[in-house]
Order: sequence, then C-alpha cells, then structure tokens
Amino acid sequence: MSSKLLTDVAPLRNNPQFRRWWAGSLVSSIGSVLTAFAVTLQVYDITHSPFAVGAIGLAQMVPTLVIGLFGGSLADAVDRRKLVLVTSSSIATLSVALAVQAFAGLRQVWLLYALVFLRAAVRAIDQPASRTFIPRLLPADQLAAGIALNRVSFQLSIIAGPALAGVITAAAGGHLQACYLIDAVSFGAVLYAVARLPAMPAQPGNARPGLRAVGEGIGFLRRSQPLAGAFLADLNATVFAFPVALFPAINAERFGGSPATLGLLTTAIGVGGLVSSVFTGPIRHISRHGAAMLCTVAICGAAFAGFALARSLWLGLVFLAVAAAADTFTVVFRSTIVQSVTTESLRGRLTATEYVVGASGDSLGNLESGALGSLTTPTISAFAGGMITVVLSGVIGLALPGFAKYRHTRSGAAAAPAEAPA
Repeated sequence: MSSKLLTDVAPLRNNPQFRRWWAGSLVSSIGSVLTAFAVTLQVYDITHSPFAVGAIGLAQMVPTLVIGLFGGSLADAVDRRKLVLVTSSSIATLSVALAVQAFAGLRQVWLLYALVFLRAAVRAIDQPASRTFIPRLLPADQLAAGIALNRVSFQLSIIAGPALAGVITAAAGGHLQACYLIDAVSFGAVLYAVARLPAMPAQPGNARPGLRAVGEGIGFLRRSQPLAGAFLADLNATVFAFPVALFPAINAERFGGSPATLGLLTTAIGVGGLVSSVFTGPIRHISRHGAAMLCTVAICGAAFAGFALARSLWLGLVFLAVAAAADTFTVVFRSTIVQSVTTESLRGRLTATEYVVGASGDSLGNLESGALGSLTTPTISAFAGGMITVVLSGVIGLALPGFAKYRHTRSGAAAAPAEAPA
C-alpha cells in the first residue's frame, strides 16, 4: 500500500511531547465517550422520550455558547498548560459525581442535566486551550499531520468507547456506574501528559479576558471568508446531519433495542471515521480546501439520509460509516484552515470559536432532531436533516465565494486573500 495514502506519523515518531499528549488524550477521550453513552442511555431509560434525550444537547449547548468564547480569551491571556491541568481535574471530579448519582439510584433527570451542564461549561474552556497545543508543539510543515493524527485519536475513542460501554452495560445488567468511574480514572493519563509539557505562556500584549478580547476574535472571523465559510459549513453538518439523539429511538423501533446494538450504531461512526482518518494522505495534494469541505459535508448529509431509510442493520451501519468518513475529511479541512489563517495571538479565541461552533452545533442538532422526531417520527427527522445538509452546502458555496475558492499551500499560507470581506 502506498505511503502517500496514509496519514503522516512523523509527529508521533519524532516528538515525544506530542506523542505523550496524543496518547493521554486518547485514553481520556475513550472515558468521555463512556460517560456520553451512559448519560444518553440513563435519560432514555428514565423517560423513554427522544425529546428528553435531545434536551441533553440543550444542557451542553447553553454553557458552551456562554462560556466558550470567553474561555478562548482566557486561553490567550494565561499559561495554557496550567489552565488545562485545572480544567481536566475539574471534569474528572464531575465524572465522579455522575458515578455517585448512579450508585445512589436517584433517577433524577434534572440532576443529570445539571451535571452535564457543568461538564460542558468546564469543557468549553478545556478543549480550546488543549487544541492550541498542536501548533505549539509541531513545526508548521507538520501541522496538517498533527491535526489528522488528532482526528485518528478521536475516531479510536468513538470506536472503543461505545463498544466498550455497550458491553460493560449489558454485562452489568443495564447498570451504568462503571462507565462513569472509568471516565474519572481515565483523566489521569491526560493530566500526566500535560504536566510533562513545557510552559505555554500568553503572547506579550494580548488583551485581558473579556468582551474586548472576544470582540477582537469575532472581528477577525467576520473579515475572513475562509474562516466564516469553514465554520458555517461545519455548523450545517453538525446541526442537521448527525441525528445521534435519535439513535436510542431508532434502535428500539427498528433494531430490537439492545444496548449492544445501540453501541454498534455509534461504533459504526467511529469505524468509518477511523478508516478515513488513517488514509488522509491525499489531502496533501488538495489545495481547494473550501470547495473540498463543501463536498464532504454534502456527502455526509446524503449518507445520513440513506441511514434514515435503511431497513437492514448492516446497511444502516454502512451509511453511518460513509457519513463519518466524509466528516473526518471535513474536520481536517476545517481545522487546517483555522490554524493556518489564524495568528498566534488570536489562536485561543479562534480555536474556542471553532469548538463552540462544533460543540453547540452537535448539541443544537441533538435538540433539533429529537424535537422533530417527537413531532413526526425518528425516520422523518433523520432523513430531513440529511437532505437539508446537502442543500445548504450549495447555498454556503454560493454565498461565500471567497471560501469556495480558498486555496491552501503546503507552507500553510492562503493562496487567496484571507481577509476578504465576509
């Protein structure tokens, strides 16, 4: 097999600091997926309502929107390494709280929403700060490879997490305590890795955290069509093309309702994403990142529409894998655009904006698909979301020609002006 097809592993081979952080993040991500699985299943078991499951997205979206951008301004004003040590420790503590409520058998949906809210609030600071590590640890010519490897880590967690959660939950007779506890313990890996990183102090002259600093980041985004288009295209996919909140209802309605089968639906997304993330080598030969991102978003939407109509479990899993494969390329294109166009002094704020768009899009998408699924049927909701994604991809390309025509060079600079009015 030609090495030109495979993701470049030079950052793992040559950079011990990046290698430790990558491995620690992988372990912690698997734990976080266990908790996401457990919360979703626990809310559905209590309520049997797709809307109640979708409302988990609202509990995540509100703190993400409110805190995320301010978290980015904080990451630009302090030592990012110390900040991530504090936030990761806080998230681990909240995982312990989730385990306690499960052991106590409280079955209080409001308490689950509250703990999810708090986790999302801390993650809105933690994730943007952590993502800025890649351009600080790697040289510019390895940036895309580092982003692709980070996506491999994410996909591995999506595969291992749901499958492991489904097996653990089924073996324990439906009890979810172990999922929460494993998540809490898993944070030890990333804490060790981050503690071994060098200091990452703020750039001299950066604005203090607050509205002014946030405004500087938003102003930079508004002036850049490549950035604005990348965020809108990603928001299109996350809001309409990923009906994860519908999985429990679709599983119960069409595939028998087993926790192990529910795990397979999410695992299929991980498998498709992992396969494509391993074969991101061709991206180095693509310069039209904006147009390529619009195409992959449209493919993602079409595949989810196919999943909505699939009557066979295996056909449905294939469609989910195709959607995830397209999404992997979407994320690599988006992140490379963001990290290439953004200056170091604004990296925390723009990375926070990227995180807010992705995380709030996922949450809003869960709420939207869950609400529409309750008003109509889960099948109609999933199909409509996929087709809307396809149509909006074309609309974004026409509305933002600077994004559709954006070219990326191997040096990381834009071949077209990045500051075209949006």
